[in-house]
Amino acid sequence: MTLTSAREYQPLAPATFGAGGAEPYATALLGASNVLYLHGIRSEEGSGSSPMNAARWSADADATDLSLLVGASGPVLDIGCGPGRMVRAAMSLGLAAVGVDVSATAVRIAVAAGLTVLNRSVFASMPLEGEWETLLLVDGNIGIGGDPRAMMERCAALLASGGALVVEVSGDPDHDLSYEGTLEDAEGRRSEPFPWAEIGAGALRSHATAAGLRSAQEWRVSGRSFVRFVRE
Repeated sequence: MTLTSAREYQPLAPATFGAGGAEPYATALLGASNVLYLHGIRSEEGSGSSPMNAARWSADADATDLSLLVGASGPVLDIGCGPGRMVRAAMSLGLAAVGVDVSATAVRIAVAAGLTVLNRSVFASMPLEGEWETLLLVDGNIGIGGDPRAMMERCAALLASGGALVVEVSGDPDHDLSYEGTLEDAEGRRSEPFPWAEIGAGALRSHATAAGLRSAQEWRVSGRSFVRFVRE
């Protein structure tokens, strides 16, 4: 693979997950706080009641993470890769893998660890457009941008024919919520508002079909739910 250096790109200035304000996401990645809360600003339905363990994003992939790569082909693109847990996991299995993330802090951590990670939005110009064999959208990253339909269309454009997209979804198959949220840490430090979404397998299926993606498998393991889609 030939990749353009991440140094030629700057992260997007508009609101993105946990950015702006007191930068709780970047602070958590640097080890200052391991617990983060996602709050919906104008919706009681936002997932503020479910704390996120930021330390897991920097740890090694667990058995559930590794199971997502069983039978996967490279090249692999991890969308919203953070410090690169899944990129590292894919490489450990002998797969060519790249991550993309808008967080400059996450990218610096990943690059320092020897991983190939691009500092940009997945909606920006990407290498290997239409040639990726496997895409990963885990850890809630289907919510990026607050528009699952747009994300599925973008993934379809990135995938090679017959390529697979693995999405981590809400445990409730009918859950479908887009909202403006903020991220907060245990010390009360908050980010700027950003668009986000949460969606279950059933609700996501129509967006996938519209984008030319076929649902091939749905499963639940260790309290996490996943769907595998294939580009027709």
